[in-house]
Amino acid sequence: MLVPSRPASLRLPPGALCGLALAALVALAPQTPAAAAAEKAQKAASGARLEPSAILVALDASPIEAFAAREVRRYFYLRTGTVLPIVHKTDAPAIVVGRANANVVRLVADEKLTARLAALQPEERLLVSVPRRQPPALLVAGGDDAGVLYAAYRMAEHLGVGFGLHGDTLPDARQPAALPELDEEARPLFALRGIQPFHDFPEGPDWWTRDDYKAVLAQLPKLGMNFVGLHTYPEGRPNAEPTVWIGPPEEAGAGTEVKQAYPASYFSNLRGNWGYDARRTGDYFFGAGLLFDRDDYGNDVMEGLAPQPRTPDEQRTLFARAADVLRDAFTFARRLSVRTCAGTETPLVVPRAVALRQASAGRPADDAAGRQRLYEGIFRRIAQSYPLDYYWFWTPEGWTWEGVPDAEVRSTLGDLRSALAAAKAAHAPFALATCGWVLGPPQDRTLFDRELPGDVALSCINRTVGHSPVERGFATVKGRPTWAIPWLEDDPALTSPQLWVGRLRRDAADARRYGASGLIGIHWRTRAIGPAVAALAQAGWRQDWTETPAQVEGPVGGYPLVRADAAVAGTREPDLYRHQRCGLAGYRLKLPNGRYDLHLRFAELQLARAGERVFDVTVQGRTVATNVDLARSPGPRTAFDHVVRGVGVHHGWLDVGFVDHQNVACLAAIEVEGRTARRIDVGGPALAGWEADLEGVPFVPTTDFWSDWAAGEFGAEAGKQAASIFERLDSRLPRPVDWVDGPGGLVPDARPWWQAKADYAFVDQLAALRPVVDGPLSLERFDYWLESFRYLRATGELACAYARLQEALGALRAAPAADRRRRAEAALVPLRAMVPLVGAAMHHLLATVRTRGELGTVANWQQHLLPRVYEAAAREIAEAFGGALPPEAVLPRTYDGPDRLVVPTLRTALERGEPLRLEALVFGEVEGAVQLTWRRMGSGTWTPVPFTRVARGVYRVTLPAPADDIEYFVQATPVRGGLLKVPAAGSAVPQTVVIGP
Repeated sequence: MLVPSRPASLRLPPGALCGLALAALVALAPQTPAAAAAEKAQKAASGARLEPSAILVALDASPIEAFAAREVRRYFYLRTGTVLPIVHKTDAPAIVVGRANANVVRLVADEKLTARLAALQPEERLLVSVPRRQPPALLVAGGDDAGVLYAAYRMAEHLGVGFGLHGDTLPDARQPAALPELDEEARPLFALRGIQPFHDFPEGPDWWTRDDYKAVLAQLPKLGMNFVGLHTYPEGRPNAEPTVWIGPPEEAGAGTEVKQAYPASYFSNLRGNWGYDARRTGDYFFGAGLLFDRDDYGNDVMEGLAPQPRTPDEQRTLFARAADVLRDAFTFARRLSVRTCAGTETPLVVPRAVALRQASAGRPADDAAGRQRLYEGIFRRIAQSYPLDYYWFWTPEGWTWEGVPDAEVRSTLGDLRSALAAAKAAHAPFALATCGWVLGPPQDRTLFDRELPGDVALSCINRTVGHSPVERGFATVKGRPTWAIPWLEDDPALTSPQLWVGRLRRDAADARRYGASGLIGIHWRTRAIGPAVAALAQAGWRQDWTETPAQVEGPVGGYPLVRADAAVAGTREPDLYRHQRCGLAGYRLKLPNGRYDLHLRFAELQLARAGERVFDVTVQGRTVATNVDLARSPGPRTAFDHVVRGVGVHHGWLDVGFVDHQNVACLAAIEVEGRTARRIDVGGPALAGWEADLEGVPFVPTTDFWSDWAAGEFGAEAGKQAASIFERLDSRLPRPVDWVDGPGGLVPDARPWWQAKADYAFVDQLAALRPVVDGPLSLERFDYWLESFRYLRATGELACAYARLQEALGALRAAPAADRRRRAEAALVPLRAMVPLVGAAMHHLLATVRTRGELGTVANWQQHLLPRVYEAAAREIAEAFGGALPPEAVLPRTYDGPDRLVVPTLRTALERGEPLRLEALVFGEVEGAVQLTWRRMGSGTWTPVPFTRVARGVYRVTLPAPADDIEYFVQATPVRGGLLKVPAAGSAVPQTVVIGP
């Protein structure tokens, strides 16, 4: 219990209890009235309500409560430099941490607070100052273990700490060891809140190590999240993945072992699918191979088995390794109150090797009984391999883009029934759910709601790689869990920065309006999508932003689509249709009251088949066109104008809306005739007689979000100005890449660079703020985004040069034999011009590398973009030229950028007995060893430990399991001088690691 407080001047100094029994606090002399008055005046002047001397937890605190107390201690130390002792009783001002149970009630002993604590439900959190108590306290409480963790991390946010999947955001300057007065109670808006990191590309979890999984999982409670789910691609689409093993019960072994397996793999640089060429990392251009310790790079599950296991023993080893990583990671997740999920696609794709073995045993796998046996094997093996809360079945990806035969729907339903029977027979210790690219088949999106038991959750990702809004069918599903899964980024632009805060907020609001019980974000990268992750986390707990501002005109959301070289029939103004805005929710124009004729101009520039893009159009809330299908009529690449006459404007605004049925609406231009005339090139620049697209708003307002985010990332001064730049870019970043034989391929831009360059004016505007960024941590974060945008601009310039090269190659291919050499020489000019542009893009990309996600983007360029954009053209020109290309037309393989030090995986929590494993990546040469320097958190002597060089620029070190929370930094001395540190502030604001529950 709390006992009378003592004067601040007599408090135990920070760290005074280190090495002593936590409960052995000595009694101090009572505070005199004069001292109390002086202290009160001092606190009133400073505005601080509490200067804590300890963190108080119950003697019989749960492991999570004890861990939450450690987390409170960690962040209070990082922000103030004071390490508070964790005690079980104290007569000093304290932060009280615990669940809303008898222990905390006894510690606080306050009648009003007791009632509030008793009302707390699971996962709810409470932060409340008790200044009138003697001694004063801050209560950090939750309705259960998860709620306590959420409360602890919310307190850290009040201290100025930010959180992301990639790690923590800490201000450079420390603050006084005092807490503001708080009275905040919160409950989540969704029962499940979390992430769905998608396997298939190197940018995502395919390249996560065991430590990467645990590093990301430790961040989820900090973000108020409690869910992680994984998808498993089947054999042939394009290859089987080892997340979920498929086989009958008799082929499963003990624990994580299996008796039989089949070919499977995660992505490696030698695998070569999804549009990637197989390539050794040692053959990467621009010295990018320095970042990889071996030529056959993949995660630790794939080490030595790339591109995929060859022998039965290797196949069994792969599945055992994958299950071992998931057992470790998912057990860790459970301890942090994070629920886990994995699953396969439905109908189940049976690996060929499994089907052959079953057929030879007289047990065919393609009937209902055979499928049920396989599902029993899957479920029993999961139960003995790794903890799982949910198993989900993903409907076919083709259901997103095209019609679905009834036979395929029946096959899927039959497969699900086999799985349900198998789960019952196997006594599966997890719940079941559906997921996929749609909620249900196009002919009946809510079919599964009628056909499946009420305890099966229904979920789906947003259609059209996230550009469609949340499935409206969720609103009709009642009485069962439903999980909406918006996209935090899309894979067509996976090699590009993406800012989707406004779209994410819209999706979260739709999910809540439709009654969804889960809000989950699908993604690949971690740091590159930091803003979207923060917005997702926030929207899971509060949605107090306003609706679309009434006084803003222009497009509501959407993204630009440019097809500068498209031939558009049926119009004398083809340029008007070559720039469009897709995925927009609507378009608003401010007009004087009156009657107007409205012309909406469309053209299908992306799709060729009827039914691939279908939408409705509304004007002033009234539907004026239904099931618009431009590929059907008038046909692809043909102008289509829809006229609505006599539109009434009565409140000063014209509102055009779009309702997606299949894919998203794209609008090329809007023209208004009447009392006032407006002609707007939607998605494009000003043309003769047409004004440029208006700025509009990104679906919902984001000013509040970007103001807070930018201040936390870059500091108050730079953040205020940077926020306005990021807000303008939200949902409006240029997209020089798209799905071209794989994710993030370069799209030729026929515009001259001097014209296209205007799209990237924001890069120099952001760069101008760099001098006012104060502190090494803020500067590191600022440079990450500045280099990301410089990289985007370099990619845009390369896209323009690529169009010139394509033109030259077209002329070369059309040339007669006698003229081919001359045409090849002409094509050498744009090829040579591309070399420094590729170099600039790679220079800025390498400057962004911080995590495995950026390493994956490097691999994308080396194995997907460059083979198509540069290398194929170089071979064609060299063949026509009849000799080797000149040196200036050849991409170099050496690194010539600045010296850099990167630690791609930053663990913030270890399990007791777990060692700390670190990997460092070095750009350039260093003198001596890369060095880890560590100590017990907040005290003691710093101890240096050298890394071991593994290969190239890759170094590793293992620190034996720490007995207590520690802090550390990594440093290296380049041959060219200077000192490199991670974190950038070194010992001033080090990396901390807390021993977990």
